Parts: sequence; C-alpha cells; structure tokens
Amino acid sequence: MTAQNPSAQKTPDQGTSDHSTGMSYLDSLPKRLVTVMLPLLVFVFVLLFPFYWMAITAIKPNHQLTDYANYSPLWVVEPTLEHIRYLLFETSYPGWLWNTMLISVCATFISLVTSVFAAYAIERLRFHGSRWVGLGIFLAYLVPPSILFIPLALMVFKLGIYDTKLALILTYPTFLVPFSTWLLMGYFRSIPYELEECALVDGASRWQILIQVLLPLSVPGLISAGIFSFTLSWNEFIYALTFIQSSENKTVPVGVLTELVRSDIYEWGALMAGALIGSLPVVILYSFFVEHYVSSMTGAVKE
Repeated sequence: MTAQNPSAQKTPDQGTSDHSTGMSYLDSLPKRLVTVMLPLLVFVFVLLFPFYWMAITAIKPNHQLTDYANYSPLWVVEPTLEHIRYLLFETSYPGWLWNTMLISVCATFISLVTSVFAAYAIERLRFHGSRWVGLGIFLAYLVPPSILFIPLALMVFKLGIYDTKLALILTYPTFLVPFSTWLLMGYFRSIPYELEECALVDGASRWQILIQVLLPLSVPGLISAGIFSFTLSWNEFIYALTFIQSSENKTVPVGVLTELVRSDIYEWGALMAGALIGSLPVVILYSFFVEHYVSSMTGAVKE
C-alpha cells in the first residue's frame, strides 16, 4: 500500500475548503439576465431615449407634435426635414455652431496650457505648501458659476469685451483650469520620479523634462482633461447668456433657447433639431478618444 502524507489530507473541519465562486454565479441564464442584462438595458434606455426623442421630434410635422389622439408620440408617420431646413437656413444656427466651436477650442487650449504648468509646478517641484495649493485650486472648482459671474461681469465690462467671443474665451478657464489641474496632478503623480531624476542627471532642464518626458507620457491625461474642458465649454449657459447679447455672437445653448422660443410659442421641431445637431460634435469627440479617456481615469488614481 502506498503511504499517504497526513499533512496532505483535508477535512471539512480544518477550514481548508475553498468556498469562493468568483463569477461562476453568472453561469445560469436567469442570473445573467437579472444581474447583468436587465441593468444594462435600463442604463442604455435611460441614456439613449433623450436622443431618440429629439430625433423623432426633429422630423415630425407640426400637426403630429401634439395630436396624440391620432398619432403615436413615439413614432413618426410622415417624416419631414422642414424643421432642419428652417433651423439651418432661416436662423443664425450655423453661426451659433461656429461660435461655440471657436470658443470651446480656444478656451480648452488656454485651460490645458495653464493646467499643465500648474500641475507640474505643484506635483513635481515639491515646494513647501504645494499640497495646500493643489487643494485650494480644486476647491475653487466647487464655487458655483452663478456666484462667479457677478464679479466676472464687472471685469468684462471694464475690459470692454462685453458682447464679444473674447469675453467667453477668457472667462471659461475660470471653471476649467481648477478641475483640469487637479486631474493632471493625479496623472503626473503616477509617473515615476526616477525618469525625471535621470533626465536631471543627464543635464536636462525643467522645460525639457516637461516637454520631452512628462507630456509624451501624459497624453491620455491631456486628452481626458481636454475632453472635459471642451464638453463644459460647449454646454455652458450662464456666462454665455450674461456676457453675450447680439444674436450673431451667441452660442448654441443660448441661441436655441432665446431665438427659437418666442413668448409662449415653442418651435419644438427646430428646438429638438438644434439640440440634436449641437450634441453631435461632443459625441464624435468621445467616440474617437474614449479609450484614452478611460485609461486616463484609471491612471490618474494610480499610486
């Protein structure tokens, strides 16, 4: 008979049995349906239904918009492009779209440049009180724009840039820089200090380290901060409503609301078409850089 090693024998009362199941609880179809598929379907429905509603409203004839007795509110019987034609050719919507694009790109560029310098100085130069400075910058992001626009309005009037695109380009970074700086601080923290020390030993300057070492490694973080800044600039409403008066300088969020709503008359078809077309650039931007955006979110919290 073959001798058995007593130490290799396992009994139930020894507590050596493995009760972990991992993801095996998803092997059965009912469990997958309840724990994975059903929540995902609800999540996708909540996210996509507003776009579906905007799309069908944009191509519905006017007589179908409120006649729920004869027409279904969730479907279009006789689609038309009249609302889109009216929006593009009889309003200033193309100009609003251009203004929004120009302001968002310029404000995003200014915010990224400022945030890179601020995040590098706080996170890599290691001066006394750098953590408190970083915390103060992030707390500045928590100040509501509804409070900030009052002192900013005085500055805009004194500088003589009221009712110009420059007013929005210079005021948008006030809420873009704090969060972008905080995000880049976390991403710079995840880059090993040894790389910077080796570059210093080789005689590189701080500028060369920032441009040739840190920024190439921080591309996902820069893309994430850029997407965040561009999205906030694109959808911003309070500053655009306060600092812009003329129709030709308005942005899409303000122009659609103020020009397509006349007293108690709501041009729902044009409103939904303007909202749908106005959301497409942001959707396209996310679709191209979603992988970099996700990687930056995971890298920013890595220690």
